[in-house]
Amino acid sequence: MKLTIAHKTCFSYQSMVRQSTQYLRLTPQDSVHQHIISWDLLLPEEAICTTDTWGNVLHVLTLDRPHQEIEIEARGVVEILDDEDCAPDPDCLLSPLVFLRISPLTQPDAAICEFARRYYREEAPLASLERLMGELLLKMPYQPGSTLVTDTAAKVFAAGCGVCQDHSHVFLACCRSLHIPARYVSGYLYTDHVEHVATHAWVEAWIDGSWHSFDITNNTRSTRQHLKLAVGVDYLDACPVRGMRLGGGSEDMQAVAAVQLVFSQQ
Repeated sequence: MKLTIAHKTCFSYQSMVRQSTQYLRLTPQDSVHQHIISWDLLLPEEAICTTDTWGNVLHVLTLDRPHQEIEIEARGVVEILDDEDCAPDPDCLLSPLVFLRISPLTQPDAAICEFARRYYREEAPLASLERLMGELLLKMPYQPGSTLVTDTAAKVFAAGCGVCQDHSHVFLACCRSLHIPARYVSGYLYTDHVEHVATHAWVEAWIDGSWHSFDITNNTRSTRQHLKLAVGVDYLDACPVRGMRLGGGSEDMQAVAAVQLVFSQQ
């Protein structure tokens, strides 16, 4: 399946910003699951390109001149190669055990630990996590606008609703409480469901020597309609755009992403 992606993020500020730095994880990489046919970043200045701790492509955009708005656009064409629900991740130099680390956003409380233990069986880890995924979605229905990106797993679990990053944070907390390495994944999703946005988040758990995908929001392990951008311990490690600035007052951020299917011409 071939997809086109267009993702634009615009920041506008109340007053002039003296300096800003944006950390952009907006560039996907080739893998056994996806092939990048073309990909471009449209930026107001040239950015430094490097690789971050987790192996993601990272662009660092610094604006040293006064400015009151920033526009960032990523666009490209990709091919989703197969419906593999797991991958050995041969290019990753990090031990999967790194992803046992609990972050402030994924700290499990007593309620999350009890919930995870209720459905987990050591003799069937994959089937257990698949059931846990379904039970979590029942307990936390998808509800746009109900949470903030700074909300912790414990907070959203207690609230009983959330969006994809909330589902992912709680699932990560469950996995790590069970001593299963798991990582946050950011990317794009092709879907016909109008209530789901094109930017997306899901989880990969390390089981039997491979990373297995769990899209809690859609209750599926299939990633046939997913394009991976970045991975990390939580949202803060893998979010597409994250930055800092000097001055500017209040900020307004608008982001629009579109993922469309490319139909082959006969």
